[in-house]
Amino acid sequence: MTVERLTKAAVAHHALRLGDEEGPEAVTIRRLAKDLGVTPMALYWHFKNKDELLLGIVDYALTGIQSDRSATDPWQVQLRAMIEALVGVMRAHPSLPVLLTSVEKEQAESFSRATNDALALLTQAGFTVEESYWAASYLLYGAMGLVAWQPGCPAQVPKGEEAEWRRQRRLGLERLPEDQFPMLIAFAGTYATEPDLDRYFTFGINLLLSAIEATAPATS
Repeated sequence: MTVERLTKAAVAHHALRLGDEEGPEAVTIRRLAKDLGVTPMALYWHFKNKDELLLGIVDYALTGIQSDRSATDPWQVQLRAMIEALVGVMRAHPSLPVLLTSVEKEQAESFSRATNDALALLTQAGFTVEESYWAASYLLYGAMGLVAWQPGCPAQVPKGEEAEWRRQRRLGLERLPEDQFPMLIAFAGTYATEPDLDRYFTFGINLLLSAIEATAPATS
């Protein structure tokens, strides 16, 4: 990529991909400049330091997370769409949950816009602004948790070794004393096959949103 085409969005895109492939700790100005074939000074034009770079990645990744407040859909439908979009972005970019906890995310325009949209929807549900912020935070960190601790092999397990990892995990649980941990031993059987991640995320999102809908003054 030439310096002339090195836009802020392009830098953030490449940095996000690097973080996904090698972990957020691999994202540095020097490493990114090397991968892009430019000098570090070319990147400093867009990001003054690593903190600004990481914040730029978050801002770039969350650009599409927003609600359409002019839509006629009920608040529940719009809120679900936002959470599904957020989970989808984090599934596509596994470094994002870590980045969200390591930057001042409120300084990212896209994050503030998404938060503002969520507050607008939650106040429609009858929550106060303060309660809406609590609920929005619950949804954010719940979504992050769903992605960060999804079932299946850890990210560091090499490709092709997933089945063996699951087998060892199953055997470890099956060695537990049956009279003390019968349910864990029963759960061990789920490692016989790959987890159904789509089903898992649908279940998790339903679980998160059901709490909001059950406590919303407008629906109680």
